[in-house]
Amino acid sequence: MATLKLEIVTPEKVVYSDNVDGVVIPGVEGEMGIYPMHIPLMTILLPGELVVTIGSKKLFLAIGEGFVTIDQTSVKVITDMAIESNEIDEAAVEAAVKRAEETMARKEDVSAEETATMQAILAKSLAQLKVKRRRNH
Repeated sequence: MATLKLEIVTPEKVVYSDNVDGVVIPGVEGEMGIYPMHIPLMTILLPGELVVTIGSKKLFLAIGEGFVTIDQTSVKVITDMAIESNEIDEAAVEAAVKRAEETMARKEDVSAEETATMQAILAKSLAQLKVKRRRNH
């Protein structure tokens, strides 16, 4: 059976590199399933859950914003965050969500740049919580 070469890269490291049967990514148009012989494509990733399928096993990662390039034999994900569900510290992420929400609530003291930063932190933190909580139940 044909497989895809999946590479997930962050600024810090190569998070994942292996042959897989399929991958589901959170794209701008919603979740997108990618399998061998997919039409070539490049798209934007949104913070959310990336699901890797290898045989009957699945690997779940929380990912941030980024880009993905797809061809018939490979998927390359470039993102600012990629964390496996079992590595997510739920308490730390909840604290980050609370700090971001508190900062954004003080509208008069917060610059537009700071608001954008807090929105990005909030989106990535919520993606982590979604992945962690979905996989714990």
